This record gives sequence, C-alpha cells and structure tokens, in this order.
Amino acid sequence: MYTLPTALRSVLDPQYLEYCLSKLYDIGEWNECLYWLRGLNDTYRVRTSSGYYILRVYRCSIDESDVAYELSLLTQLKTKLSSMDTKVSEPIAKKDNTLHTVLNAPEGNRIAVIFRYLQGTENVLHDEKSCFSFGRSAAELHSAMDQINIIQPRYDLDTNFLISQSLDRIVNYIREQNGATLFLDEFANALIERINTAAGHGLDWGICHGDMHGNNNAFQEGDHFTHYDFEWSAKGWRAYDLAQVRGRKRQLEDRKEQLWNALISGYRSVRDFSAHDESAIELFMIARRFWVMGLEVTFIHNDFGVLDYSEDWLEGFINEFRSYSIV
Repeated sequence: MYTLPTALRSVLDPQYLEYCLSKLYDIGEWNECLYWLRGLNDTYRVRTSSGYYILRVYRCSIDESDVAYELSLLTQLKTKLSSMDTKVSEPIAKKDNTLHTVLNAPEGNRIAVIFRYLQGTENVLHDEKSCFSFGRSAAELHSAMDQINIIQPRYDLDTNFLISQSLDRIVNYIREQNGATLFLDEFANALIERINTAAGHGLDWGICHGDMHGNNNAFQEGDHFTHYDFEWSAKGWRAYDLAQVRGRKRQLEDRKEQLWNALISGYRSVRDFSAHDESAIELFMIARRFWVMGLEVTFIHNDFGVLDYSEDWLEGFINEFRSYSIV
C-alpha cells in the first residue's frame, strides 16, 4: 500500500539542485542552472561567476560504488594523460575534497557530480583525418588505462555481462513462452561460444571506455580528443571497445572501410592491435547489438514506455540477428 506518491523517474528542478549543491563547491556564485539533456542520466549546464560547468545527476539505479569507480578512473587517467594529447572529463572537488553528493529524489537517492566544462566540438568521424586522430586518441586512452589500478570492485565486460545477463532481461520482458525465446537462447549461446573461441587464442584485455561509439562521448579540439561518459567503463576486450566505434551511427555507407582503416591505423600508430584482435571486431559488433537490446529492456518500464517496444521492435532485432547466420 502506498502512503506517499512514488515516481519511476523524476527530473529534479534546477533551483532545487542549486539549493542543494551551490554551497558545497568553491566555483563562484551560481547564476544559472539549466536542464541540458535527458539521457540515461540527467545533465545540467551550470553557469557561475567563474564560468560554465556540467552537472550530472545519475539515475536511481546507479549507486555510490558505481560512481566511485568512475571517479577514481577519471582522477587517475588525468594524471596518466597529463603529457599526452588525449584528455578525459574532469570531476570538480567540493570544498571537503569529495567528488560526489547523494541527493534525495522522489524515486530514491540519486548521485550528483559536477564536471569541468569541455571545450571543442562533437566530430561524427566522416573524414579520414579525424578518424586517424580518434584512433590515436583511443590508443592513448587504452595505454593510460593499462597503467592504473582501481581498488573499487567492478564487473567485467565479459560474455556474462554482455550476453547472458542481457538474454535474461530480454526473456523476462518478452516472456518464456514467446516464440522468439528459443531462437534468442540459441543465438546467445552460439555467440558466447564464438567469443570464447576467439578469446582462447588471445585477445587484448584491460580497462575499456565501455561506450566508445564515437558519436557523443568525445569532443575534438584541433587534432585532439577529450573523452567523457565513462559510466560503462570496466575491464574487457579492447576489440569490444573498438567494435563500438566501428559500428557507430551516422556513418557514410560508401566510405565505411576507408574510415575504419584510417581509425585503426591511428590506433596502431600508438599501440599494438593484432590481426587476431581486429578479426574479432565483427563478433563484438554483434555482441554490442545484443547488449543494446538488453539495455533497452532495462529502461522500457521506467523511461521509454512499452508502446514502441512491442512486436515490431522484437521482430527488428530477430531479423537482424538472423542475418548474422550464427545459428
């Protein structure tokens, strides 16, 4: 029985956020707080007497350990990348030197972090020069990640996380008796087997960005990139990280191969990426799509609504997965 109103997901009033946060930071007087972007999390742009900042309010399901991992990663990467062209988003410390705040929201606790405002522009990677630069930047990021140590516990971006857990969520949504369930189960198991076979012959493994799709997770300034949105970062196969940018949206269909060759050349100008790793890219592009389907299921009831996620949505994914001829 409900004694108080309950929300699935709220949008916190910018004035409430200013009230809660402004006195905790030494970033000048707050002049403006605008609700900037609704994504999986909520983003606000803050303008103070010292300039602009980005405020992220994480969704309710993100707990303090998740944010602590991301902030530890960013803090260490800032140091490791200090002599390189590649940069990462920088969390701003509060007056007490902590980096996050737990806020009360109608749906439960949500965590807020303020980041330094990033200059530059979003590059959709439609030319070889920018693809080469992005590949080089991704390699610098991976090289820096090889040098850091994070004590916070974290999942791995392995077949359990990408495929098995996704399958469980999908089947729970469409129900066991759905005619697509048998195919999805066979498809997932065949995909896991193929990835395990590839991994058994040796694939580069280490901390990944986790969402390196090359659309809206980096800003370019000159020939250099600053990466942000490390929410999905964890240890995984580097081929999975690069598969995301290989399968990015808004690609020029007739130039895909040229642009990919430029990107991987940029990557290899900094660190090794074997032919075997590259041969696994297509496999991880498929794994990424399966994970995306499972991710969408996660947010249907709380964020998206079920209207657009019925038979047409399911049929679209099934037809896509059948086209891969894995089963």
